[in-house]
Amino acid sequence: MAAASSHSHVEREIGEKPEGESPEWELLQSGYRYALSLSHHRADAEDLVQQAWLNLCQRYGAATSRAALYTTIRNLFIDRCRRARVVAFDSLDEAPADLATPAPAAPGTNDDLELLLGALRPGEREAIYLHHVAGHTAEEIGVLTRQPRGTVLSLLHRAFKKLRNAAATARGVAP
Repeated sequence: MAAASSHSHVEREIGEKPEGESPEWELLQSGYRYALSLSHHRADAEDLVQQAWLNLCQRYGAATSRAALYTTIRNLFIDRCRRARVVAFDSLDEAPADLATPAPAAPGTNDDLELLLGALRPGEREAIYLHHVAGHTAEEIGVLTRQPRGTVLSLLHRAFKKLRNAAATARGVAP
């Protein structure tokens, strides 16, 4: 019987909350949202969270710290990018040509937001997620990502500028 209930739990969508939410469930959800902000791909985010959770459980016996989970997810993401040679040294002010003009989507929808966020580099998406969704200050983001506070503020500024320009372009207004 336990196998059947765990199997149905596995089939649940990531956004569905189990009865009597546990702290682990909240930690997993937070980790998933963070991984999604980095990878911008649902399956990759799920893989990152699963691997990070397993690594923490193998190393420490449990995953109880949000900081440890975020750090592990970030390190796994960076490792995957290095292996896939996805990390490119792009200009900090320009989005890649294929992402510079997102396909039109209905304004104000989740698709619209996903397209706009897709125009950002992973580091910029990470900074926006940590600041606006997770509610961290620039100083705290710097500690989490091992970057100086000024670098975090610069990432946030560039990301917002790119989002404003992309949103204006999508509406047909000059940026």
